[in-house]
Amino acid sequence: MSAATVLDWGLGLAQAMLVLAMAFAAWRMLRGPRAQDRILGLDTFYLNGMLAIVVHGMRTGSGLYFEAAFIIGMLGFTASVALAKFLMQGEVIR
Repeated sequence: MSAATVLDWGLGLAQAMLVLAMAFAAWRMLRGPRAQDRILGLDTFYLNGMLAIVVHGMRTGSGLYFEAAFIIGMLGFTASVALAKFLMQGEVIR
């Protein structure tokens, strides 16, 4: 078995596990029970989505996917901070 075959199997398995983790995160976003649980589900969902894009970029060898994952990471972090501030203070901008 060559190294390329092992890498391809490993990346395929990683993609499958990330999709499964995204399904669990989506379940947490939909079921709650509290707003904090839903926000943690959203954080987990965007992080797993970003990692799935990175793994796909590794499989295809295209650098464009890494840039897309970087943008998703920045927007996801900003959204997490805004939602946390909203839950703590009731408003985002003062």
